[in-house]
Amino acid sequence: MMVPVRCFTCGNVIGEHYEEYKTRVEEEGEDAEDVLDDLGIERYCCRRMLVTHKDLVDTVAPYQ
Repeated sequence: MMVPVRCFTCGNVIGEHYEEYKTRVEEEGEDAEDVLDDLGIERYCCRRMLVTHKDLVDTVAPYQ
């Protein structure tokens, strides 16, 4: 679905970083670790939320 606005574990706001993270990792080919460091996402729980997210909005949208 959509990336959560806040981390499930600690509650930090992470949703605002997803678009830049996705652009830099997928289109520009940067290393995910370096991008997360640049964005200031240091906690491993927050990093997990972005690294493991699978964007399924386009797949599920026709069924809603």
